[in-house]
Amino acid sequence: MATDERHTGTKNEPYDVVSTLYHALQGAETCATYLQDAERAGDQDLVQFFREVQGTYRQSADRSKGLLRQRLR
Repeated sequence: MATDERHTGTKNEPYDVVSTLYHALQGAETCATYLQDAERAGDQDLVQFFREVQGTYRQSADRSKGLLRQRLR
């Protein structure tokens, strides 16, 4: 049994997926702020960049949710 699991009684893998989900959602939210800044500045290159990054974070969040759902059955 891993050290963390002994202390918490929780397997590391589900925790790791939850943590990844949380950070992906935080990243998507942060990108929304950066996207607004870029839009206000009229910098279309940055607007596109932050939309792409935000999309990547959202995809990671969706994948994390699916993996978590599988493991909680």
